[in-house]
Amino acid sequence: MRRTAAVVLGAVTLLGILTVPASAVPDPIATLGCVTQAAGDVTGLVDPAAPSVPAEIPGVGCLAP
Repeated sequence: MRRTAAVVLGAVTLLGILTVPASAVPDPIATLGCVTQAAGDVTGLVDPAAPSVPAEIPGVGCLAP
């Protein structure tokens, strides 16, 4: 019984160590500046190689931390 409890406790401890909480917090001022700049860049909306497919939605690249 003690061995089982020790194995379970060790597994839970190892799982707790391996799961790192997310700590990436985007900077709201930098994100706002990036979105403002991306909204004004209309040249990236159309891909010359494939005009029927949109290249990228403006501001999506600003959301990554």
